[in-house]
Amino acid sequence: MGWNALSPAWRQAVVRLGCVELALFLLFFGDWSAMAGQWWNSSTYNHVLLVPAIIVWLVHQRIGQLVRIAPQSWWPGLLLAAGAAMLWMMGVFAGLATARQLGAVLLAASAVPTLLGPRVGAGLVFPLGYMLFLVPFGDELVPALQMITAAITIALVHASGVKAVVDGVFIATPAGLFEVAEACSGVKFLIAMLAFGVLVANACFIDWRRRAIFLAVCIVVPILANGVRAWATIFAAQYFGTAAATGFDHIVYGWFFFALVLALVLTAAWRFFDRPADGQVIDAEAIAASPTLARLASLQAGGTAAIASLATIVLLVLAWTRAAESLSAELPRQIFLPQVAGWQPVDYKPRVWWEPRAGGAEHRLLGRYADGSGRQVDVFFALYASQSDGREAGGFGEGALPTGGSWAWLSPGPPAPDADSERLLAQGRVERLAQTSYRTGDLMTGSNARLKLANMVDRLLLRERPTMLLILSAEERPGKPAGEAIASFRQSLGPPDRWMDRIAGLR
Repeated sequence: MGWNALSPAWRQAVVRLGCVELALFLLFFGDWSAMAGQWWNSSTYNHVLLVPAIIVWLVHQRIGQLVRIAPQSWWPGLLLAAGAAMLWMMGVFAGLATARQLGAVLLAASAVPTLLGPRVGAGLVFPLGYMLFLVPFGDELVPALQMITAAITIALVHASGVKAVVDGVFIATPAGLFEVAEACSGVKFLIAMLAFGVLVANACFIDWRRRAIFLAVCIVVPILANGVRAWATIFAAQYFGTAAATGFDHIVYGWFFFALVLALVLTAAWRFFDRPADGQVIDAEAIAASPTLARLASLQAGGTAAIASLATIVLLVLAWTRAAESLSAELPRQIFLPQVAGWQPVDYKPRVWWEPRAGGAEHRLLGRYADGSGRQVDVFFALYASQSDGREAGGFGEGALPTGGSWAWLSPGPPAPDADSERLLAQGRVERLAQTSYRTGDLMTGSNARLKLANMVDRLLLRERPTMLLILSAEERPGKPAGEAIASFRQSLGPPDRWMDRIAGLR
C-alpha cells in the first residue's frame, strides 16, 4: 500500500512513530550496536540477522487490515514504556547486557501502542512480540544443555556397545577423551529452532493446541538431535580416529545434519497446518468490535503530550542511570590475605596454572594456604568499588573459569554454604574444585542472580557499597580430596562474610 493511499491521520501517526523510533535508536545506540555485533560475530546468533526482515514481512501481512483502524495516542502505553525503561536501567545497574538490551527492544515496541493505540497494538501484537528474538539470549542455558547432551550421549554410546565412562561433561572411551564443550551444547540450534517454531506456529496454525505441540517438538527435537550428533561423533571415532570424526562432525553436522532435522520437523507438521493459505492474519472488524479494546481505546491522549511524556520518562531514566553510574565506594589503598589459624601461606605452584578473572576489580589477591597434614587450598579475592558494564563480579567469563584458558567446566560441585560449587578439569587429568561466593552489604551468597539484585537495589537507592568476590579452590590430590580440604579451611577461617569484610577493611 502506497503512502498516498494512507489517510491523513495515518500519515501523521507514521511520521510521529518514525521520529520517536529514530530518537530511541540513537539514545540507546550502544545496546543496538552490541546486539548487532552478536548477530554478526557469534554463530549462536547468526539466525537473528533474519529476524528484522521477518518482522517487516509480518507487518506487511497486516497492513491491509491495520489501515482500516483509526490510529490514536494512548496514555497507558506510557506505562509500558516506563516499565521497559526501568528494565533497561536495572540491566545497567546489574551489568546484565541481556536485560538492558531487552529493555531497549521493549521500549521501541512500547512506542507502537503509545502512539498508534491499543487496537493497532492488538493487530501488531505478534510482530511486536517477535521482536524479543532480536535480543541475544541462551548462554545461560549452556551448562544445563551440556549435562543433558552428555546424558543422552553416554546412553547411546552404551547402547551401541562402546565401553565408556562419563564424568560431568567428559566421556572417556577407548578412542580417547571427549568433552561436551559449550559449542557442543546445541544451544545455537535450540534458539534458532525456537525462533523458527514460534514463527511457523503463528503463520501456519490456528488451533492453540496444535501450536503448543509444535512448539514442544521444536524444543525437544533439537536437544535429542544434538545428543545423537555427539554420539555419532564418538561412535565414528572408535573406527576412524578422533581427528577424522571431529572434523567430519564440524563440517557435515554443522551444515547438514540440523538442516535435515529442521526439514523433517516441518515435513511432519505439514499435514496438521490448519490456517488457510489465503486467510487473513488479523481481522480489523473483530478488533474494532472488541469491547475490551473499546474500553482501552477510551484512555486516549494527545499526540504531542504522549511524545513529551515518553521523552520525559526516557530522559529521567538516563539521568538517574548516569547518577548511579558515578557511584564508587571508598576502598583501602592496599589489601592483604590474613592469617588463618592452623594454615600457613605457601608458594602458589599449581600443576596447571589457574587464575580466576575479575575484570574491573580495584584489588585482586591470589594465594595458597597449607595445613600441617599437607592439605592445600587456593584463595582468590577481588574487591570492586562499584559494579558496571565490564566490571561485574558475576559477569560472563569472570570468576573461577575464565574463557580461553586451559581449564574446562566439568560439572557442578558438591553443595557448599553460600557458594556456587563447580568442578573444573585441565589437560584431561588435573581436576579442581572451586567454590565462589559474593558479598555486598549484608549479603553473602553463591548466587549471581542475588548479587545482581542487591547491586540493582543499591544503584536504585544511589547507595555506595563495595562488592567482593571470594573463590576457595583446591586440586584433587591422592588421599587429600579437594572438598575435605576446603571444608577444613572454611572451619578454620570462621564466618567467611566477616573474613571478607576484614580483607576489604570494613571491620
